[in-house]
Amino acid sequence: MSELKEHVVLVTGASQGIGRACAIALAQAGAKVALAARNQEKLAEAVNEIKAAGGEAAAFKMDVASEDEIKASVKAAIDQFGKIDILVNNAGITRDTLLMRMKRADWGSVIATNLTGAHLCIQAVISSMLKQRWGRIINITSIFGQMVIGLTMAVAREVASRNITVNAVAPGFIETAMTESLSPELKETAIKMIPLGRTGSDQDVANAVRFLASDAASYITGHVLNVNGGMLMG
Repeated sequence: MSELKEHVVLVTGASQGIGRACAIALAQAGAKVALAARNQEKLAEAVNEIKAAGGEAAAFKMDVASEDEIKASVKAAIDQFGKIDILVNNAGITRDTLLMRMKRADWGSVIATNLTGAHLCIQAVISSMLKQRWGRIINITSIFGQMVIGLTMAVAREVASRNITVNAVAPGFIETAMTESLSPELKETAIKMIPLGRTGSDQDVANAVRFLASDAASYITGHVLNVNGGMLMG
């Protein structure tokens, strides 16, 4: 399959979990992949895996809480690959706790990374997409990520006339490094809320991202694709 041949993808938070799976899936679809994250060692491992399979990839150090690092990494990726056609905004952090117990600093960190970081990444790549009148922006949110969903719809409306689609993927309970630390009791409770009766995998999310990045999804924009096993069905 090479539906994304000649396209260049930037995936943030690509060193592990969902981001890594998305990068590999998009490389398998024929895209050249710029992998961005803070952990350079894990990034290098993912890049080597893509190259070993015959793909083209490169690693770029990026902390999405830093506007300077976002600008520098995007510039470096464009310098190397010539453009960025597809952005997968995946980098995010969690500070799971009760609202009344969440510290102001933790709240600030979540907003800076998950919302402001996504906004700054879009800003950094959008001129490249506007010039060529083609692009795909895919924001990985969560089943509770209404702020990112709002950003997705606002940008989708703004750039639709330039043949740039902007969508969100909302994962439910996905088995990743971030969920490994949860107690067995909490996991069991969560699974009972999922109609399909199981947790999802990072590959399930990557498959959704690959579809939205392809021309098969060219008439879909401003949409939130739930990948949650039926959790929160209306």
